[in-house]
Amino acid sequence: MATDGKSNLSFVLNKPLDVCFQDKPVPKINSPHDVLVAVNYTGICGSDVHYWLHGAIGHFVVKDPMVLGHESAGTIVAVGDAVKTLSVGDRVALEPGYPCRRCVHCLSGHYNLCPEMRFAATPPYDGTLTGFWTAPADFCYKLPETVSLQEGALIEPLAVAVHITKQAKIQPGQTVVVMGAGPVGLLCAAVAKAYGASKVVSVDIVPSKLEFAKSFAATHTYLSQRVSPEENARNIIAAADLGEGADAVIDASGAEPSIQAALHVVRQGGHYVQGGMGKDNITFPIMALCIKEVTASGSFRYGSGDYRLAIQLVEQGKVDVKKLVNGVVPFKNAEEAFKKVKEGEVIKILIAGPNEEVEGGLDTTVDEKKLKEAKACGGSGCC
Repeated sequence: MATDGKSNLSFVLNKPLDVCFQDKPVPKINSPHDVLVAVNYTGICGSDVHYWLHGAIGHFVVKDPMVLGHESAGTIVAVGDAVKTLSVGDRVALEPGYPCRRCVHCLSGHYNLCPEMRFAATPPYDGTLTGFWTAPADFCYKLPETVSLQEGALIEPLAVAVHITKQAKIQPGQTVVVMGAGPVGLLCAAVAKAYGASKVVSVDIVPSKLEFAKSFAATHTYLSQRVSPEENARNIIAAADLGEGADAVIDASGAEPSIQAALHVVRQGGHYVQGGMGKDNITFPIMALCIKEVTASGSFRYGSGDYRLAIQLVEQGKVDVKKLVNGVVPFKNAEEAFKKVKEGEVIKILIAGPNEEVEGGLDTTVDEKKLKEAKACGGSGCC
């Protein structure tokens, strides 16, 4: 069998800042519609870092040891008897959440809203930082020959950006402002550009992030100042010559000042999408929303067609996700990789699967002072 002699070593969170490696049994295919995947690469998401630091996100609380990770790509090593679309040896991007398929949300095509969703590395379900993973075949997306497994591990955050950007209803020639230049914000900017936006403005508080954003997808950037949201909004509009405002504004930061400025940046009748998660309750400029008759939307994970579109964008060269990767580390350095992400000095680090050989890699030396400062901010790498 393809798993003989292979490790199912897993990266397990016991409680905040307490992780370990456990060798778990290789999972078995329990449905004829499932496949067994050898995980080759996994990215680190802000939610993974948040669980590692705090042991909870909202009402999702880690009560028992949980395997981290959900941004993964791998290789099929076994298929169920009913699987017709995949074969052993196929390279796939893993969509890591599995709905009930029967509720009103699933049947209407909005399976990301399924109340029975089983999502990787969301308590009580284990994640993909492991050697082998079972999944329904239709939630494994075959990668084209021109798309690498490392790029495949970035399809998950790109699908998040695709879903967010779809809510913004962007048309060719329109103007878009993206608040936040973290990984998802950068990808939203890239997707907006691929949709035909004539101007894409990235906004952040970190100059180095904006420098990268300009080289990645943004046509304009703005360094947010410690001034009122209204003044920041006026400055953004002036800097990018947006006229009465942007056609669409996406908040990918979850930060209260960014959200407030965003509602003053969007034009009358424009679209506003909340993609970033932050505090449960904030002071929100409701008058600006009402008077401008802005269409506001939330965005959660991804839905039907988002993964396929994400893969197409990479295959066609419209989004170069490779540029986001600062390095690849061996599985044994997973905790150091988490610390490096929390420092805020990298965009994306990939962790190779426990059976994957890594040449070179990233310097995982951690600046403890920066890590301590990052922990104090209480966020998930976005502050």
